Amino acid sequence: MRHLPPRRLLVPLLAAACLLVAASVLGTARAGGAGGVVYTATNDGSANGVIAYRRAADGTLAEVGRFQTGGGGTGFARLGSQGSVVLALKGTRLLVTNGGSNDVSVFAVGADARLTLMQRIASGGDRPESVTTHGNLAYVLNTGEEDNNITGFRLTPAGRLARLSGSTRPLSQKRADPAQVQFSPDGRTLVVTEKGTDRIDTFAVGSDGRAGRARVQPAAGKTPFGFAFRSDGTLVVTEAFGTQPGRAAASSYSSAGSRLRPITRTAPNTQSDVCWAVITKDGRYAYVTNNGSGTISSYRIATDGTLTLLQAVAATTGTTGGFGTRDAALSDDGSYLYAIDVGTRTVNAYRVNADGSLTTVAAYPGLPPTFAGIAAR
Repeated sequence: MRHLPPRRLLVPLLAAACLLVAASVLGTARAGGAGGVVYTATNDGSANGVIAYRRAADGTLAEVGRFQTGGGGTGFARLGSQGSVVLALKGTRLLVTNGGSNDVSVFAVGADARLTLMQRIASGGDRPESVTTHGNLAYVLNTGEEDNNITGFRLTPAGRLARLSGSTRPLSQKRADPAQVQFSPDGRTLVVTEKGTDRIDTFAVGSDGRAGRARVQPAAGKTPFGFAFRSDGTLVVTEAFGTQPGRAAASSYSSAGSRLRPITRTAPNTQSDVCWAVITKDGRYAYVTNNGSGTISSYRIATDGTLTLLQAVAATTGTTGGFGTRDAALSDDGSYLYAIDVGTRTVNAYRVNADGSLTTVAAYPGLPPTFAGIAAR
C-alpha cells in the first residue's frame, strides 16, 4: 500500500502542482495562442520561396526560416495583384501562387510557423497571381494576357488541392489586367477586379462549387485594384486612377448575390498609386496602401457602408516617389497590421488602435528585391 504524505504537507504539494500546471498552460498560450504567423513570398523568378515569421503577442516578428515553393515567381519587384499568399483551413495550410511557373504550392503550417511543402498543382491558366478560399473551395486568378480566367479547386480532407472540373471561367475580355479574386463572406459569389477595363466581375457560385458566367459591371472609379469584404457583404475597392499622382481613392459597394450597388463613389485620399485594402475585424475601418507615396491611408466605414477618409497618412513605411507600400494583412485578432514596402524591402508592423489610428511597432529589413504578397494570422 502506497503511503500518502501527512495532511499538513498535502495541501502545499497540491497548490504547487496547480501552479506548475497553470504556468505550463500560460506558457503554451504565450508561445502559440496569443501570437501568430506572418508569411511573404520571395517571388524569385527561378526559385520562389516563402519567408516565415513567428508573431509574438506584442506584434513583433521573428523570422523562423525560408521555404522553397518548388516553383518560380515572376522575378519582378512586385505583383500587380492582391492575394498571392493566403492561409486556408483555419490557418493549417498556406497557398502560394507561382506566377512564373503557372502553378500553386500548398504548404502545411507546423509548429513555430515552419512550413512543409505538400504539393504543387497547375493553376489552370497563365500567370496565377491571386487565390481565395472559402471552406474547402479555392479559386485561382490567372492574369495572363491571352488566358485570364478563374479556375476552381477543392481542398481535400488531407489538405491538398484537387482541380474542380468544368470550373474555369473567362473574365470580361482578354488583356483585362485583373488584380484580385475573392469570395464573398457567404461563399456564394466570387469577385474579380479588372484594372485594364475599369470593370468588376462577379460570379455566382453553385452548390457544386462551380462558378457561373461573369456578370460584368462598371467600377465606380478608374483602375479598380485591391478590395476587401466586411462580414455583412459591404465591399471596399481601391482605385489607382492609372497611378496618377494624388489621385488614389476607394469606393464602397453593397452586394446582393452577384449584383453590386455603389454606396460611396471614389473617396479620394490625396495619395498615389493605391493598391491593397483590408478591413478591421469590427468592420469600422479600412486601410489602403499607396505604393507611389509609401503610405497607408485609413477610412471609416459607417453602418450603411458609407466610406469617409479618416487619415490620408495613417502610417508611412519609408519610401516616397516610387515603389513603396504594397501588400497588407491584419492579424487574426485584428490587433496588428502588417504591410510590405518594396522600396525599403521591409515588413512593417503596426498596432491597430480603437480609434482606427496606427502605432508603429517595428520594421523588419533584409527582404529580397522581388518579394511580394503577405498573409497573417
